[in-house]
This record gives sequence, structure tokens and C-alpha cells, in this order.
Amino acid sequence: MIDIALPKGRLGDDVYRMFKNMGINAVDIEAKTRKLFFEDKQNGVRFYLIKPSDVAVYVERGAVDIGVVGKDSLVESGADVYELLDLGIGKCNMCVCSPNAFVDKQNSVLKVATKYPYIAREYYGEREIDIIKLNGSIELAPLIGLSHVIVDIVETGSTLRENNLKVDTIIMELSARVIASKSRYNFNKDRIDQLLRELI
Repeated sequence: MIDIALPKGRLGDDVYRMFKNMGINAVDIEAKTRKLFFEDKQNGVRFYLIKPSDVAVYVERGAVDIGVVGKDSLVESGADVYELLDLGIGKCNMCVCSPNAFVDKQNSVLKVATKYPYIAREYYGEREIDIIKLNGSIELAPLIGLSHVIVDIVETGSTLRENNLKVDTIIMELSARVIASKSRYNFNKDRIDQLLRELI
């Protein structure tokens, strides 16, 4: 069996449809049960539904052969895995955003609210910043003075515009990536490569 970690939610649903379109069908996965793994025994594939931020951990530790993860979660995790394929779905950008009237003076400590402290630190490098780790409603932080800027995912920008925020810098382009466990990929390389060729 090839073990595949799918992120729970819309991205995982989209990727599962891609596998289904190529003839891999773990029927129960669409039944909205509370099961966490599903098999297509005929095609030798097993899917696991995993919290998106945990996919890279399962793959790195060799609990599964491959997984699908957003580039944001992959970079933030720092996981030591093979990045095999850009699926070209779930496209968005990691950005620095701030209130429309904000001007970065560069000579003071910058307060940065984010779900992605590693990405933010890497982006700002030697600059002195104060990371404020949040898990939701990141856009609110600069509006009430908790931070100067945010580092967050921007898809359409509508939430920013509705809250008088702007994109200052695009840090990186993001999309869904297929990643592989280094140990398990070396063992199952031919089968995994064939699966990915059929997927795209």
C-alpha cells in the first residue's frame, strides 16, 4: 500500500478528487464519517485525513509515504522531506500587510503579528522584530495597535480591503505541494513516481 496524508478541509477534498479522477476511489471518504483513514485495496492506496499543519510531521517521520501540504505549512514546519510536485492548486501569497496609513520607519523594533513565526523571522533576517504569535483574526492585530504589520496568507485581498489594510510585500507564492518521506520514498520510488505521473 502507498500511504497518503491528505489535509482535512477544502484542499484535501480537491486533491482527493484528483485521485478519484484517475481511478483511485476510497468510497467511504465521501461519506463524511468520523473515520480517519480510507483504502482503495484494488489500487493499493490508503488515505489518511490529517490536520494541515501536521501533514509534514507525519511525512518527515515516515508514518506515511507522501502527503499533500500547502507551501506555507511546509516552510513553517522546517520538515526534512522531498518536495516532489507542485499541484498548482490552492494558489495564494504569503505577504507582509499593514494599515493603509502605516509607513515602516525601519529604525525601530517592528511588531509583527503572524501564524508563521519562522517565515516572518526568515524574511526579516537581521532586523529587530517582535513576533506576536496568533492563531486567528490576524488582520485585527494592527487595527487595534497590537502590531505594526502582519505576515499572513493573502488569497483575494478582500478581507484586507474591507479592513483598510494593504499588501506591502509578497514574501513567497504558495500552492499545494506533494512531499515524500525520504526513507519511504527511496523504498517505493518507482510506485510513487508512477502515481504522481498519473495524477498530473
